[in-house]
Amino acid sequence: GGGAYGAAKAGGTFDLVRFVQQPQVLARIVSAVFALIVFACLVGDGYTSLPEDPKLFCIFNGNEDACRYGIGIGVLAFLACIFFFMVDVYFPQISNTTDRKYLVLADLGFSGLWTFLWFVGFCFLTNQWSWTQPGMVYIGADSARAAITFSFFSIFSWGLLLTFAY
Repeated sequence: GGGAYGAAKAGGTFDLVRFVQQPQVLARIVSAVFALIVFACLVGDGYTSLPEDPKLFCIFNGNEDACRYGIGIGVLAFLACIFFFMVDVYFPQISNTTDRKYLVLADLGFSGLWTFLWFVGFCFLTNQWSWTQPGMVYIGADSARAAITFSFFSIFSWGLLLTFAY
């Protein structure tokens, strides 16, 4: 027995090496890096313009929603990783089982939702990229492919976080 949500183990000193070696912490760091890559690629090279028209448009078939969706879930995923990373740091110090229960359920629900949203994002970005005409994109094709690739990887990293929360 570890008690309810590990409450019997609450307290003690913080050991950074042991903390970073925990699988859920490693998965959270990887998820944060993937989210950072996705939204950085889309913010940095996700918008382009044609030589004759200086107006910017999304490189994913000109669909602004594709760029907004990727940036939105990437930023929110990154911020959530930071939040839950801090929860992971303070979790051993929380002795109230109700608080621990709600934090675990929040992690479980958010990880499940974000696993689904990354799947939708991967499908959406891939679909829009397949309809993009090569002549429309001069710069940013590699960033678009990186955003798609790391959206795909994020499905599994958030699925792993979901498993650890469960």
